[in-house]
Amino acid sequence: MRSIVIAATAIVILFSSPALTQQPDQGAASITDLSGTWSRPYVWGFEPPPSGPGPVVNKLRQRQIFDADHRPLPPTKAPLVGDPFRLVGDYTNPILKPEAAQVVKKHGEITLGGVNYPTPWNQCWPEGVPMVFLRLSMQLLQQPREITILYGGGEFRQVRMNQPHPTQVTPSWYGDSVGHYEGDTLVIDTVGIKIGPFAMIDNFGTPRSEALHVVERYRLIDYAAAKEAWERSENFRIPVNDGGPEVDLAYEGKGLQLEFMVEDHGVFTMPWSATVTYRRGLNEQVEYVCAENLHEFGKDRAVPSADKPDF
Repeated sequence: MRSIVIAATAIVILFSSPALTQQPDQGAASITDLSGTWSRPYVWGFEPPPSGPGPVVNKLRQRQIFDADHRPLPPTKAPLVGDPFRLVGDYTNPILKPEAAQVVKKHGEITLGGVNYPTPWNQCWPEGVPMVFLRLSMQLLQQPREITILYGGGEFRQVRMNQPHPTQVTPSWYGDSVGHYEGDTLVIDTVGIKIGPFAMIDNFGTPRSEALHVVERYRLIDYAAAKEAWERSENFRIPVNDGGPEVDLAYEGKGLQLEFMVEDHGVFTMPWSATVTYRRGLNEQVEYVCAENLHEFGKDRAVPSADKPDF
């Protein structure tokens, strides 16, 4: 069985897409150590930014704006209300082009009808970027020429450092990712993400096209900032993560925050931003093989298969 691994917090960032050309080698002493296992306990969706365009969110998971006497509640005191297990995306989000809004609306109608619609994770297909950011844990391995990111559930990405994208990018499940450092921040630029049979941005069924372009920025943040980001989350907190490392709630050191910007002129009217905030994982990654359980959600999964052997 494959773990449900998703979720996050979000803030707006300035979007830039600098030319990622060959850069001089950076000494190990000047590079911030972002390596290790990172976890979070929130599932289902990205967190919207405090201002500016943000991701599609769950219409059934919102903060209560007024108290029982109809007095306004401050955001920090407003309790979360609604059903966190039904994923009904807000198709009125202005980032969506009309065709994309209809796709999100259709997925919501399926959920309200009591049926689970297929997604990459529940059909055992690669999620791609940025949907893979919704996983509950990840392990980042830093090397001078390459960054490797391992996600809970067995997915992984490789990022070439200080290299440009090729002139002609061959689409792949996680695209062509190139990275560099800007001070204490790791910046990753990804294009060429393959479109599969269940291609989507998030768990609300938001579609994506071959024009998808994602820029990620990873940096360490203080414990207080990480804690505040989690408290701001409108996503559902699971009691136990049975598919990967638990969060070390006793650890009060720095957290890791991923800020990312998405643009896709085939689907969105504008770029939008979101954030995923991690804290240190308490234990190791565990092996999870989705295809070992082919009977879930009431019917067989559409597990990828080959018509002939690879060799």
